[in-house]
Amino acid sequence: MSVYMAEALRLAALAIGRTSPNPLVGAVVVRDDKIIGRGYHQKAGTPHAEIHALAEAGKAARGATVYVTLEPCSHHGRTPPCSDALIKAEVNKVVIAMRDPNPLVAGEGIAQLQRAGIVVEVGDQAPEAARLNEVFLKYIATKLPFVTFKTAMSLDGKIATAGGESRWITGSETRQWVHRLRDCYDAILVGSGTVLADNPELTARIPNGRNPIRLVVDSRLRIPLSAKLLSGAQTTPVIIATTHLAPQAKIAALQALGVQIMRYESAQVPLPQFFRDLGQIEITSILCEGGSTLAAALFTQALIDKVHFCIAPKIIGGDAAPGPIGGNGIAVLKDALQLHELDVQHHGSDLILTGYPVHA
Repeated sequence: MSVYMAEALRLAALAIGRTSPNPLVGAVVVRDDKIIGRGYHQKAGTPHAEIHALAEAGKAARGATVYVTLEPCSHHGRTPPCSDALIKAEVNKVVIAMRDPNPLVAGEGIAQLQRAGIVVEVGDQAPEAARLNEVFLKYIATKLPFVTFKTAMSLDGKIATAGGESRWITGSETRQWVHRLRDCYDAILVGSGTVLADNPELTARIPNGRNPIRLVVDSRLRIPLSAKLLSGAQTTPVIIATTHLAPQAKIAALQALGVQIMRYESAQVPLPQFFRDLGQIEITSILCEGGSTLAAALFTQALIDKVHFCIAPKIIGGDAAPGPIGGNGIAVLKDALQLHELDVQHHGSDLILTGYPVHA
């Protein structure tokens, strides 16, 4: 592990939530054991990390070593190839954390550098680089969005009281963390039950925050036209997935508000197809904050890639108080969904447990 690659990874992370559908990439130029250029990809369509770092280094980049978190691109997309820029700058060596699985690159960036006589090393902090780009890696391989499930619950696993009260189970520090989390995702997903029960805005209320696209699964279009999340649909998109059971008049009324309707010829919204359709419009990541019914469908169909369980030190109790995941559940413990790569953080008095489901 090098301190230089660690700095490149830190730079790349500065743009979390801003580069979709592109990857997060950071780069540093090093000469005589000193960083002389830094850069990171800030937004799709703008210069890549290597270009920023080389520009800061200037002519001193000649003969230097460049550390970059992902294989330099070798094709003309919205911007010129970074491999060409590195060759033109006459750098001596390029250290790459991981290869780019994008079929348009897939080793060709490395090959171009090597053909130009540049020394290339691959693998420095590859696991960290892969985790940083978990959204991009899934999307580029499958054209499906990376789906994260987030829930807030009491210590005894309740997301509301028996009477339906759920605000606020977790503390203010956790709620601020959730707003920052929303800012990192392309879209946020709930079911119609959550809209009817809580009337959420689903916005990222933080300084310089970016509101995610609002997604609602509503088979019969039960949500009212006065729902808070429908406000501002002209500027922050709202997409509702529904079925042939939805009234045409309600579809027209929602469309008049600027809402995009995805209608499916089925009694229930086919979530795998819905996610495929979202991938086609370059929605690469989804944060699911839906209730127990939507959560059960997502877990049952193995559509969840990552989970955040926000646990408050409170005990609610009651047989009728709901838990975070509904449905029939499993019959025997050996069928329980396992999580790996667990991480636990403290936010105020709450715990946030993060993990990755191990799907069969």
